Parts: sequence; C-alpha cells; structure tokens
Amino acid sequence: MSHLLGVAIESLVAFLLILTIGYCMLLNKRLKRLKADESSLKATIAELITAAEIAERAIGGLKLTVRETNENLNAQLTAAGQISIQLKKQLAEGDNVVRRLSKIVASAARPSVEPAAVEAEAPTKPVVSSARAIADAAQAFSERKRANGLAA
Repeated sequence: MSHLLGVAIESLVAFLLILTIGYCMLLNKRLKRLKADESSLKATIAELITAAEIAERAIGGLKLTVRETNENLNAQLTAAGQISIQLKKQLAEGDNVVRRLSKIVASAARPSVEPAAVEAEAPTKPVVSSARAIADAAQAFSERKRANGLAA
C-alpha cells in the first residue's frame, strides 16, 4: 500500500504541476497583453505630450498676436480721438463762418435807402449797386482761405 500511496502522491504532485504550468501560461499571456497595452499607452502619452507642446506654442503665438493687436488698436483709438477733436474744432470754425456769412447775406438782403432818395420820393428804393457790392464782397470772403486751410 505504501507503493500505491507514493504513486497517488506523485500523481497529485504531477497534476498540481500541470495546473501550475497552465496557470503560468495564462499569466504569461496576460502579462504580454499588459506589456502591449503599456507600449500603446506610452505611445499615447508621447502623442499627448507633443500635442500639449504644440498647443503651448500656439497659445504663445496667440498671446503675442493679441498684444500686438491691442497696441495697434490703442494707437488707432488715440489717432481717432485726435482726429475727432480736430473735426470738432473745424466744425466749430465752420459754424462760425456760416454764422458770419449768414449775417453778411442778411445785411445785404435788407434794402438800403439813400438819404437823397428819401427826400426826393416818398416810396423808398433799394440801392441795387451797394447790395450787389456787398454780395460780391461776401462771395470773395467765402472763397478766401486761411493760412491753415480753413475759410476765413
């Protein structure tokens, strides 16, 4: 019986060794798959790092572009403000010129009466030659230019 017990124990050991070898083969397959996943994961991480570096450079370029655009816009806004002030001054001067011209035209349109004509006839007659002279003077006045280019 001792012989039978020895064969049974050795058979059990052999069976356990076969189970161990099978389990080791299964673990080996899983480790290979894990290694393959690890290498693909490393490749994915490397691609992500490259994409992050490209994005950082792009962000740096965009920041530079924003800074340059901001400076350019500030310069243009300053220039526009100065032009606006100049236009306001020129409009005020233009209004002044128009007021003065309208006063000249209004005074030219009023009929003027010569004192000798008042004594000679009861109805007053406007003097055409003096009105014409005033209108010509107003026309010459409006065509004259100031030294800085504005009408006088």
